[in-house]
Order: sequence, then structure tokens, then C-alpha cells
Amino acid sequence: MTATLPTPLGAPRQTAAASPHPLVDLTIIGGGPTGLFASFYAGMRGATAQIVDALPQLGGQLTALYPEKYIFDVAGFPQVLAKDLVRSLAEQARRWDYPAHLNQRVTGLREVPATGDPADGGTPAHFVLETETTEFPTRALVIAAGIGAFSARRLPQACANPWYGRGIYDVVTDPADYRDQHVLIIGGGDSAFDWATQMVGTAAHVTLAHRSDRFRAHGATVSEYQAHVAAGRASLLTFHELHDVVCGNGNPERFTQVVLRDVKAKTTREVRADVVLPMLGFVSDMGAIGQWGLQIEKDEIVVNSQMETGRPGIYAAGDVTTYPGKLKLIAAGFSEAAIAVNQAVHWIYPEKKVTPGHSSNLAIFGQKDE
Repeated sequence: MTATLPTPLGAPRQTAAASPHPLVDLTIIGGGPTGLFASFYAGMRGATAQIVDALPQLGGQLTALYPEKYIFDVAGFPQVLAKDLVRSLAEQARRWDYPAHLNQRVTGLREVPATGDPADGGTPAHFVLETETTEFPTRALVIAAGIGAFSARRLPQACANPWYGRGIYDVVTDPADYRDQHVLIIGGGDSAFDWATQMVGTAAHVTLAHRSDRFRAHGATVSEYQAHVAAGRASLLTFHELHDVVCGNGNPERFTQVVLRDVKAKTTREVRADVVLPMLGFVSDMGAIGQWGLQIEKDEIVVNSQMETGRPGIYAAGDVTTYPGKLKLIAAGFSEAAIAVNQAVHWIYPEKKVTPGHSSNLAIFGQKDE
């Protein structure tokens, strides 16, 4: 599946032998916020580019996991829904009409030597990015894969397995889907408290259960939810975990209650619940990228201040990277994307400056190019 981001600039595209896709300057692995901004920035530098992503839609975690959650720490947006931020980033990138190849899980990478002078029809040295269904020739790569291929961590209790997809859901796309229902959220992190807080007033009642009294969520969000609890609008059960699921009204296809177990007192209690939303974090996997000879620490790619990975022509940006002082923020990912693209363009075309100057002065936008 290929989506079109907005016409490419720079040199005419060349088609590498045996590949259905043209040779581009930059291939960006990952279509989340960092990858989308890297695509835009590549066009701003006059480089041809494309996005390759394993997910079926652009936006990464923002689209797949919490499209209806508000984000408050992106410059210029007092608050913005995750899905709206993705829409704005895609619109910005669409200026160059670069393709985004979706549902493309990366399986390998190989290097191809130059074949003659490009001016005489030859191709320069390049990489070939391999996926499960095709391959993409590229001069350089920017890895913006977020946390890698990810899946929600499932509830460990066997009683939960039959109910996934029919009462137990590990991804929320719209809180309105649970209007007037009794919702049980299990977890103690940001997603658990964010969704619990957002659903108060929409759901008939929200209960949040966590097997500890220590929470990983931001303190302000925890306090906001605790205020709802104090006002009787929600419930909070610490030291509790799922124990069993109870069908109600003689309907074996639907549960109306769950049994929670107090891990300290070793007792159980029934809680009304039409829906259970486990928010237990995610299991990530670097996949084939981990086999490319890059330095990996805890499923993160080690980079320097130029976003170089140590392998010439391969750069990385966003949550997939680590370095001293690293901040896992969308705002930081935007900066890292710009650095990675600038360095990659200079590596491909040494005559081009590393820094392009201010966008307000660039001829590519119809302004004076200084």
C-alpha cells in the first residue's frame, strides 16, 4: 500500500536495476511525527525521499494507540489531539508529493556498489531496503522507527484471553465508543490515567485498578484523576489485579462484572464492568534493524550529536535513538529529524551545506535564497 505525501524536488529519480521503485536520496523508516517531519525537511533540502512503515496508516503511536488524546508539549499548539497533529504533519510533508509505503515490514538491508557514471546512465552506490513484499533503493537512510515494531502487553491472566476483541480491548481509538458503559482500566502509567481521566463524564463510571500504589503516570494527571475519585465520579483501586471475568444475564458472549484480587490481602471483590481496557505498556522489537551492525542499547540506536549511527549513510532520529541527555519528546524528535536529514544530504551531496539557513529565506519556498 502506497500513500502519497505531497512533487519531488532535486535530481531526476533513477530506477535501480531489479527494483520496482526508483532510487531516492533518502528513505525514512517510520511514519510517525519524527518521520513525517524528516520527509518534509528532506524536500526542503531538495532531496528526494520516501517513507516506509510497517503500520497501515501514518502517525505511528499517535494514530495507532491514542489518536483522541491531547498533546500539550508541542511548540505552537496550546493543546492538540494526536490525530490532528498527525494530520498537520502529513499536510506539511505533502508539499513535496513524496510516497509513503505502508504495511511494509523491514526484513533486511544490503549495499550495492556504483555501476558506472550516473551521467551516462549508471547508478551511484546505494542501499537496498528489503521488506516482506518488495525492496526500495536509497542513497541514505533515516531511521525514525519510534519504539520499533510494537504490540500492547497483554493481561497475564488466562481468563482474559477469550475476551480480547469482545469486551477486553488494548487500544482505544475514541472514548465515545464507551459512552454510558462501566469501564475498568488496568494499569498505572500515563495511558491508564490519561484515558481514565478523559472518560470521566463520558462513561457511566470509570474504575482504575493497579497492582501497586505507585504510579508511573505524570503526577498532575494522577492528581486530576484522584480529584474525580474524591468527588465520587470515578474509582481507584490500588493493589488489585484481574482475577476472573463474570458473564451476566445468562449471556455467555458478554460479561457484566469482573473479579479483582487484592494482592496484599489475598481477597477478591466483584466490580461492575462492561469493558476492560488493559493499559500495561508495550512490547517492542527492533526487528531486522537490530542486525545491521548498529550499536544498540536496550532496543535503542546509539547516535552522536549529528544523528550518525556509526554506519556511513545511516542516520536515526526520534524515540528509537539514545545519547547522553536524550529526551523522548516529540519536540526533540523534530530537531533530531532536521539534524539527521541535513547530515544525510551533505553526506550524499558534499557540495551542499550542512545547514540550509532559515526557511523564510529559501528559494524553494519562493523566497530569497541566501
